[in-house]
Parts: sequence; structure tokens; C-alpha cells
Amino acid sequence: MIPSHEWILLMEDSPDDAFLLERAFRRAGVPNPLHVVQDGERALEYLEGRGPYADRGTWPLPVLALLDLRLPRCSGLEVLERVRTRPGLKRLPIVVLTSACEPADVARAYDLGANSLLLKPMGSDALQKMVTQIAAWWLEHNERADLGAARTPDLHPSAA
Repeated sequence: MIPSHEWILLMEDSPDDAFLLERAFRRAGVPNPLHVVQDGERALEYLEGRGPYADRGTWPLPVLALLDLRLPRCSGLEVLERVRTRPGLKRLPIVVLTSACEPADVARAYDLGANSLLLKPMGSDALQKMVTQIAAWWLEHNERADLGAARTPDLHPSAA
């Protein structure tokens, strides 16, 4: 059973894709709250516990992050690179989701520490299957590393 108090962060700029993914998670019966941010800067604020996300009681560190490569304001690759330099965030499971990518993007994402890179499938049945597999692997079967240091509020860029 997946604990329902453990959050999933979806970093997705397309409202349509975010809606379809949220619906697929609900239909898959995943009880975890899903929070969506629509650009790379917001993603970093959330993950680093800054700005509107400074209260970890309200905005807990996610147990899984789903990252679109093509985010505005700060690309998915930039988000990944920055997150992996933070001692308390470098172990956070990050699954990159993309509609299309170049082989260089795939290599770069893995070089920067992506745990997985998946192409967003076309069609609700295929999306549902992918979400079910993500939940089973990353939320049920995967042994999680302690993120300890990330739960403290002192993760501002100047502290790095």
C-alpha cells in the first residue's frame, strides 16, 4: 500500500498533459497527493523550500518527482542539474517525462542524474498503464534513500 501523505511533484508546463497525468494517477488509484508546478523556477522553489513553498508542513518534500524536459523559465535539464547538486535532494527519485526528445537530451538527462526517462504515451490507456507502472515501481517496490538534509529549510542557493 502506498502512503497517501507522501507527495508527488509533477513539473509540467502543459495544462493538458498535467490534467491527463493527474487523471491517470486518480484512475490508477494512487492515493498520493500530486502537486503541479508549471515552470522550472517554481519547481526549484518547491524542491528547495523557498518562497511560497518555505513551509514544509504545508508543502512537504515529494517522494517522487516527475519532470518534463521542456519547461519554461528554467529547462528540465537545468532543474535536474541544480537538484543533483543539493546534498539533501540528490537522492530524490526523478523520472523525466517528455513528448519527444533528441538522443543528446536522453544522454544529458542520465548524465545529470535522472533515474528514468519515459516518453509520454499517446492515448489514455497507454498513459494509464505507464502511470500504474511508475506507481508500482517508484512508490511501492523501490527502496527509498533518506533525504534527511532536504527536510531542513536551509537549502537556498546561497547555502550551496
